[in-house]
Formats: sequence, C-alpha cells, structure tokens
Amino acid sequence: MKKISIVGATGAVGQEILRLLNVRNFPLSELRLFASPRSAGKSIPFRSESIPVEPLKLDRLAGLVFFAAGSSISKEWIGPAIEKGCVAIDSSSAFRRNPDVPLVIPEINGHALASHRGLIASPNCAATILLMPLFALHRKYRAKRIVASTYQAASGAGAHLLQELQQETRAFLEQRPYNHYLPFPYAFNLYPHNSALRENGYVEEEIKMADETRKILEDETIQLTATCVRVPVLRAHSVSANVEFREPFSLEDVYKTVQGVPGVAILEDRAANRFATPYDATGKDEVFCGRFRIDPTQPNTLEFWSVGDQLLKGAALNAVQIAETIFK
Repeated sequence: MKKISIVGATGAVGQEILRLLNVRNFPLSELRLFASPRSAGKSIPFRSESIPVEPLKLDRLAGLVFFAAGSSISKEWIGPAIEKGCVAIDSSSAFRRNPDVPLVIPEINGHALASHRGLIASPNCAATILLMPLFALHRKYRAKRIVASTYQAASGAGAHLLQELQQETRAFLEQRPYNHYLPFPYAFNLYPHNSALRENGYVEEEIKMADETRKILEDETIQLTATCVRVPVLRAHSVSANVEFREPFSLEDVYKTVQGVPGVAILEDRAANRFATPYDATGKDEVFCGRFRIDPTQPNTLEFWSVGDQLLKGAALNAVQIAETIFK
C-alpha cells in the first residue's frame, strides 16, 4: 500500500486520475489532493472518504506524486519533491525531452522504468495515439519516415477549452452572441494548433510529436513531420499517419501484427465504409485504429487512422498504468 498525491486534482486530467485509481482498485494507504488556492475548501469523494483539496505545499507531498497541473508547476515542484523522497509521474511536457528522464508508454517501452531516478514523464497525447498501433509494426518493419496529421480535441488544452466549446456551441445553436475565449470562433470551426510557433513554421506540438516518437521508439533516425489541428471535439484525438518502413510488408501481415496488441483495438467495417470516430473512443481505454492501406505512390509505405480518448490513454490512464507498472 502506498501514499499517493495528485497535483492538479481538480483539473480534467487530475479528475480522471482520481477516477481511475478508484475503478482500477489501485492499492493506496493515503490519498492527498492538491490544487490552486481557488480550490481551497473543496472536498472530493473517493471510495468511502471525502478528501480535502489542499494548497500545494512541499511538506505535504508524499509517496508517489501525479503531476497534472502543467509545465510551470512541474518545473517548480518536481525537483524538490524528489529530493524529499517522492517519486513523480509528470503528465506535462516539462521533462519529456530530458535524456535522463524516461518517457514511457508501458505497453511499448515499460522497460525504461528501470532507469528512473524518481521522475517518469508521460508522453504527448497525440504521440501516444499515433504510437499505440504503430510500435508493433515498427519493431517488425522499422519505421523510416512518418507524415502525421492530428485532429485534436478541446480536452487537450484543459478544462477551460472543454467548457468554452460547450458554451459556444450552445450560443451558436441558440443564435445568441457569445464572447469566445479564442481570437476566433471555435464551435463548428477548427484551427491549426496554437502552441508556440517556431521560426521554421512548426508549432511546439508538432515538434513534440517528432522528438517524443524517436525517444519512445528508441530510434533517432526516424523522420517525422506533423500538422496538428484543433477540432471541435470534446475529448478524443484522431491521427492520420503515412509511414514509410525500411522493410517490405503485406496488408495481411499488418493486420496480423496489430491484432491482439495490448491497449489497441481495430475498429472498421469496410463493407459499410465505417471506421473509428472520436465518439467511439470517448470514455474508452483502448486506442482504436483501422483503415490500413498501402500507399501506391511509394514503396513500403502504409497509411492508417487512429483514435483515442485524450484524457484516458492520452494522459490520465497512461500515468496510472506507469504507477501500476512501478508497483509491480
């Protein structure tokens, strides 16, 4: 039995972590919840208790700490937490590219946990949804180049954008004015991902996908270019991938390789032209994939579609699975 702390317990990811600890019967002796001062005085039900939400204080952090409050909080608090003996699982991007910090999807590179020094990073949600169906194919045929397009849900930007999409959609349908949070309408619209834009024209989200893919697959030779787009979907991300492999393959071999991969489900009905949608993936632990097809324009190249719940496998579920793997 372990002491567990959640930093960012009232946020979208923190709330999912809390729910998963309960439904997965995670063994713990004590649970401590932390959030910003505006959440002070709140209590959250967990199992047979009501857990108070505390302001973040170093002397109150204990045991295994889930950090789900963003990069700035992680950068400020994880170092001191480790120094006092905590183990941190970080869902932010703060330490993902640090070569001394394992970046882990347990089904893919759980072995990397053996080298952790008190900190494990959980990957970018879009990269996770790309890699879950890809990693078994990469091991067999060796990915050389990946062209990815992402269709990312509001939840990826946090609870505030989830609320924005819901409220703005209601206003749109009721034909009443609404002061939207973004510099443009979001309901019934989409936009290129608005993370920091670099001089080369790529945004930070697109760079993360490339760097994290290489690190997780343990292959620095993989080339990846991505276009990330925010779409008016609540909480499931979709990814379209075009992957050139070093080794030849058949479509039959692709299906055999992906079938049975833990955490991955093929969802398609070709006769009905029916493939996975964000609706199918919302609230589900699995990453759904399909529409595998061979690109006729260049050799050894496969295209596929992948969809997963951003708050689950894209964030909270992966973090909880890391904790489960550590405790095993």
